Amino acid sequence: MALKPFYADLHIHIGRTEEGQAVKISGAQNLTFYNIAREASERKGMDLIGIIDCHSPSVQREMQHYLDRGEMEELAGGGIRYHSSTIILGSELEIRDPGMGTAHLLAYMPTLAIMQEFTRWMSKHMKNVELSSQRIYVPGKVLQDEVVGRGGLLVPAHIFTPHKSMYGSCSTRMEHVLDLDKIAAVELGLSADSEMAGAISELDRYTFLTNSDAHSLAKIAREYNRLQMEEPSFAELSKVLANQDGRGVIANYGLNPRLGKYHRTYCAACSSILDEVETTVERCLYCGSKKVVRGVMDRIQEIADRGPKATSADLVSSTETELFGASPQRPPYHYQVPLEYIPGIGPKKLKGLLERFGTEMKVLHHIPLEQLAEVIGEECASYIGQAREDKLTLQVGGGGKYGKVINN
Repeated sequence: MALKPFYADLHIHIGRTEEGQAVKISGAQNLTFYNIAREASERKGMDLIGIIDCHSPSVQREMQHYLDRGEMEELAGGGIRYHSSTIILGSELEIRDPGMGTAHLLAYMPTLAIMQEFTRWMSKHMKNVELSSQRIYVPGKVLQDEVVGRGGLLVPAHIFTPHKSMYGSCSTRMEHVLDLDKIAAVELGLSADSEMAGAISELDRYTFLTNSDAHSLAKIAREYNRLQMEEPSFAELSKVLANQDGRGVIANYGLNPRLGKYHRTYCAACSSILDEVETTVERCLYCGSKKVVRGVMDRIQEIADRGPKATSADLVSSTETELFGASPQRPPYHYQVPLEYIPGIGPKKLKGLLERFGTEMKVLHHIPLEQLAEVIGEECASYIGQAREDKLTLQVGGGGKYGKVINN
């Protein structure tokens, strides 16, 4: 079978079960297992999706229900097929080793039976196995052994964000917490890109993933990956992450880091985004408050072990490549602006685009601008064209608030 490109978003949360039981408290109520599968297949155009929170017993019962009815099927290579999308079963877990901060890790399992076995083990080490992103009271390396020992894949999540991430809040190096040989890949998160991550040599050996971390249906595929493999399945994904037999990530599509809600350091007291390098101090330079949330760019500058240290002017005016240097042998990282960020595209125009052209992937990448203009007008179509060429003007994000596209 020939290798082909497939789109993948491997971090999508479940908000509720169909009976209304909470799984991810901050997730949307209509973010159910089935609704995610349908949205990804019919509207987003994702070939492979990682649904996180499949460790929840209530979610597992829903999965079994759709398998029994024949609406979904388990694949020989691992994963569950629904129409044109394959679902990889995942779980997000929080660890905190002694003397370290908290970090979130993603664990992916090949089959429902193996995920159910993993759930039984986890239930002995956490307070509520029904909920998402719960603390598991074992060392990080013990969790790795349990995941890898079951044929699973372990991926540190959104590794630079200031809250619950490996570099943002846990430690300055992954080796302080995890066995580096038992990490399948790393997820960059919304406020970083490949060039920024290239400033840390510890990451050179790992595949970079760009995923949505979606807490609503609309946010699915705001970041995604283009994978080269034979078919969308767990076995093929394992080869992709290991760059084995010609498989691999051939492109990452992520928000421009300036759109990320934790890109720059932010003062929660006066709502100022702090551009100066002196944000390493404990207080806000404008109001003196200690309520400072360290941004991803500034944190990477702080812990980087390669590339020049930036000045204040550099952080404001330079590109990520100029600041951090290129990552070794990385696939291209395309700055992706989701349709919901494009000025002038509201629900009505989005519906018209999908009715005419099918999926968001087709609209964002393949449909000629002249055809788009027939549905949404020349101005909105021109914004999509600028997004394809990374020419949109952006307002930087920080402190939990997303950046935005400025309508010039």
